[in-house]
Amino acid sequence: MAEFTGAETVYIPGTVNELTAETDPVQREFFDFYRTSRGAYTPKGEEAELTTKPTLSSAIKFMNFYPFNDIETISPRPMLFIAGDKAHSREFSEDAYKRAGEPKELYIVPNAGHVDLYDRVNLIPFDKLTDFFRGNLSS
Repeated sequence: MAEFTGAETVYIPGTVNELTAETDPVQREFFDFYRTSRGAYTPKGEEAELTTKPTLSSAIKFMNFYPFNDIETISPRPMLFIAGDKAHSREFSEDAYKRAGEPKELYIVPNAGHVDLYDRVNLIPFDKLTDFFRGNLSS
């Protein structure tokens, strides 16, 4: 943690700041949210360069984070996994679902990408969420 002792902070790539012909579909999806008014924060100048870009020193925390370790121990508490059918991250939800103990449910939202489920209220499965919580939370 060189930054702690005063070294300059080093940033690694995050969401691109402009689209080109070579921009991949995942970056395009994140750009559509984080780099437009849709994400509600579109800074200018140097601040825009750093928005959604992690620091090099924080990357190790992500590389050493295994969210599925011991996921089966959550059982018998019910788990609901939700993913868009077009989400690049769908495989993570499917993997978590496979590893989880019972009871569990995997709900795939038709015609939804990853960030669609952040704010596209016509795609967010509110009925599924309501049923899940009503059925699994005691009063």
